[in-house]
Amino acid sequence: MQGNFITGAGYFFRGLAMLSQPGIWPFVILPLLANIGFFLLLGGAAYAYITDLVTVTEEALPDWLSFITWIVAPLLWLTGTLVTGYISTLVVLLLTSPFHALLAEKVEERHTGKALAGLENIGVALLEIPRGIFRELRKIAYYIPLAFAVFIISLIPGAQAAAPLLWFLLGAWMMSLQFLDYPMDNHRLPFREVKSACASRRLSSLGFGGMVAFVTGVPLLNLVVIPAAVIGATLFWCEEFRARQ
Repeated sequence: MQGNFITGAGYFFRGLAMLSQPGIWPFVILPLLANIGFFLLLGGAAYAYITDLVTVTEEALPDWLSFITWIVAPLLWLTGTLVTGYISTLVVLLLTSPFHALLAEKVEERHTGKALAGLENIGVALLEIPRGIFRELRKIAYYIPLAFAVFIISLIPGAQAAAPLLWFLLGAWMMSLQFLDYPMDNHRLPFREVKSACASRRLSSLGFGGMVAFVTGVPLLNLVVIPAAVIGATLFWCEEFRARQ
């Protein structure tokens, strides 16, 4: 397999370091605010649900088993936080995809020093929302059969031990496709080209996508994972793929 896992993971951290640079952060603000807003909204609902669930658990247990609450409650809160982060990230990706494409455009222009004929401004980006949503749905349609296959494997006795690794690899692969799609879509390259590009640098893709998938589940840090991943994927595109097109 071509590429380098460590180099791939490094693209995400390079993207994280660029978030506050002049000319970059204005394109980060709207998706960031959307992510924070939806995370708080979803988090509030999750908080109410988990609080009720913990209360019901405490009331259902006899006094001599009350210690179980101290084990179950932290697991419920951790699970709720992680699920909230994943869902909010997915929804924000779906609704704000044209703005990520605009961010990718600005990063590529800065990195290469060449103007890119693309979205140009937020007004044009707004007109791209239907097309962007359709592109996101295309990725979901690609993901579902793969996820179903891994789910089936996780039910097979003897193969269950490989399930966590398979889920991680699938998540890393999809995150790489998800974010590399933004700079490549700016060049009007079809989704099959995105898959082909990631496959040609598989180790780098898994390194980058794996790091994004990991950070997506980290509370608070997951609020900035989307713009950092868009920037990192654009650097990935510029340095390992752009010259080939």
